[in-house]
Amino acid sequence: MKVAVVGGKLQGTEATYLAHRAGWEVLLIDKRQAVPAQGLADEFYQMDVTDDASSLGSILRKADLVIPAVEDRSALKSLKQATAREGVPLAYDEASYEVSSSKKRSDRLFGELGLPAPRPWPSGGLPLLIKPSGSSGSRGVLKIESRNELNAFLSKTVSESEDWVIQEYLEGPSYSIEVFGHSNRFISLQTTTIEVDAVYDCKRVLAPADLSSDLKDDFGRLSRKIAQALHLEGIMDVEVIQSLGRLKVLEIDARLPSQTPTVVYKSTGLNMVELLFEIFVKDSLPESAPIDQEKAVIYEHLKVTPEALEVAGEHIMAEAGPLKIREGFFGADEAITDYRQGKPHWAATLIFTEKSPKDAWAKRCATIEDLKEYFGITAFEDSVP
Repeated sequence: MKVAVVGGKLQGTEATYLAHRAGWEVLLIDKRQAVPAQGLADEFYQMDVTDDASSLGSILRKADLVIPAVEDRSALKSLKQATAREGVPLAYDEASYEVSSSKKRSDRLFGELGLPAPRPWPSGGLPLLIKPSGSSGSRGVLKIESRNELNAFLSKTVSESEDWVIQEYLEGPSYSIEVFGHSNRFISLQTTTIEVDAVYDCKRVLAPADLSSDLKDDFGRLSRKIAQALHLEGIMDVEVIQSLGRLKVLEIDARLPSQTPTVVYKSTGLNMVELLFEIFVKDSLPESAPIDQEKAVIYEHLKVTPEALEVAGEHIMAEAGPLKIREGFFGADEAITDYRQGKPHWAATLIFTEKSPKDAWAKRCATIEDLKEYFGITAFEDSVP
């Protein structure tokens, strides 16, 4: 079994990691050299998929499934055309992606479905959260505390082409869930807890989520309701925030996300790329995704310099060089890292798995202390918004 992953940054790293856990070979394609997922792939092809249809086709013909890990529309269009020519399944729902890739279109959908969500400005008062409509993750996200800050932002961006979403800022824990759809049937998987750094970039994912069973059930129903409205074929990620005892929808992404799929796999054994194979190759979807036992998992990103250890958002992994998997890394079960002996600046995704959250956190803290001692570093940072 071979899968072609197009895009070698965060989503590509996720897809490659999980494909190997499924026992598959990975052909990785990216227009850049030395991308993070390159160190994990079996074969790497440096190529702009929008340039050479013939060369692209010759690579895709080797694959049983193609997983896009890019958000560039021209690249997605080229992939859709190339896979259609070659008769290779593409794990991509274009219609759902078009809605989820725009926060404004997504917010309109939430309103049409009557789903709780942050109130848009000016209905929502200060403080406010401002984010680009067409970007994913934390890029460009701002918190506005005062009317003066808001006026300064509005005057600065009047002439800019970026489309912005302005809504009330909510305090509370955030959660994520993946939902799969096929032939008007939908299943949701495990809920995970999302923790962010000072710039609202995800720094840590925890499983199982510290959420009541009733709210987990509500989250599953909510996610499946969105998937049904989109007629989803494939995968979608839904993120919510718990505010005043209610779950409010923040955003959706109809693509394989980064971070949470590996956490769900480590906690439950469910592999999301295998579910994509079921949908796009076998034309089927399980009736449900039962979870018999949830292991406790901590998954966090660490940036290391000679001066400090810093838990930071996933952007540090996107900026890392080719990654390798190292088992038993300073006490962590696994590290996905560009570390090598003598390298002064490096990054790692550390993965800890235990029977209980308490035991997992103790293991994580021991690893941090071991790293500080080994590298002679005293400063440790773990920022929050």
